[in-house]
Amino acid sequence: MAWSKRNRQLHRLLSLIFTGTVVLAMIAAAAGLTETAIWLFYLPLPPLFLLMGTGLYMYVQPYRAKRRNARPNPA
Repeated sequence: MAWSKRNRQLHRLLSLIFTGTVVLAMIAAAAGLTETAIWLFYLPLPPLFLLMGTGLYMYVQPYRAKRRNARPNPA
């Protein structure tokens, strides 16, 4: 359970970082800085890929638990 809790906290932190980088890129686009700083649009991608990993982990957890509980106990 400790890994699951850490994963959720990491997912929340990554979502804040991702949102901040998207807002930063949109502000730069509105200010007209995109010609000089095109790399700003690539800035949200690393947190997005990490979000995908932590999100998929949380998505799969209930199915893994059902499968684990459905196994017959060897007695």
